Amino acid sequence: TAITYVGGPTAIIEWAGLRLLTDPTFDEPQTYPDPDGTPLVKTHGPGISIDQLGAIDLVLLSHHEHEDNLDTLGATLLTGAVLSTPEAATDLGVTGLATWSRFELGAVTITAVPALHGPPGCESYMGTVTGFVLEAPGEPSIYVSGDNASLDCVREIAPRFASIDIAVLFAGAARVPSIDAALTLTSADAVTAAEILAAKIVVGLHTEDWEHFSESRAQLEQAFAGALTSTPRGVRVEL
Repeated sequence: TAITYVGGPTAIIEWAGLRLLTDPTFDEPQTYPDPDGTPLVKTHGPGISIDQLGAIDLVLLSHHEHEDNLDTLGATLLTGAVLSTPEAATDLGVTGLATWSRFELGAVTITAVPALHGPPGCESYMGTVTGFVLEAPGEPSIYVSGDNASLDCVREIAPRFASIDIAVLFAGAARVPSIDAALTLTSADAVTAAEILAAKIVVGLHTEDWEHFSESRAQLEQAFAGALTSTPRGVRVEL
C-alpha cells in the first residue's frame, strides 16, 4: 500500500492492486468566484500534473459542490469509475452511494460512511458529503474521511468495522465567514478521530493550498506529535 500526496484533498492511493484517487484538484492557483457565498482562493498548484497521473481505477469523490474538492481539471477525470454522494450521481452521472451502502469490485468492498461538512444543520448550505471505508482480504483497511468535521460521525463508523488500519483524514479546519465553525476537522479533532478509530497509520490531507484553511499542515503535525505519516508533495510513500 502506498500514497502519493498531490495537493489539497487529492492523493493517489495504491491498494489491493488498484490505483485510487481522492477528490481530484489539478488546477493552477486561481480564484473561484461565488456570487452567493465566499470565493475560494487556490494558492498552490498540484505536485503532480494531470498528465503525469497515470491510470486511475477509481475516483473517491467526497462531494462535488466545492472547487477545493473538485476543480475544473479534476472534473475531466470523472469519465471512469467514480464513487460519490447520491447528489453527485444526479448532477454528474457518477455512482452515488447512500450512507452505509457498499460498492464491490472483485474482492474489494467500499462502504460509504457518514460525514458532515460543518456543524449539525449545515447540510442545506454546505451540501452532502461522504466518507469511505475500503476493505479487501489480506489488505489493510482504509478510512478516507472526506470533508468531515464531525467526531460523532467518526464514533458511528468505528464500531461497524473490525479495524481501521489506515486513516486518511481531511483536516485544516476550513472556515468561511458565513459559518462560525470549522467545516473540516481541526488538528485536535483529527487526533481524536484517529484515537476513536484506533488507526495504526494516519495520513493528513487538505491542510494547504487554499486560503480558507484556518490551521496549517505544521499545526496538524504538531498535534500528532510525530505520529503523522510524512507525505511530501508529489512523492510516493509506502505505508
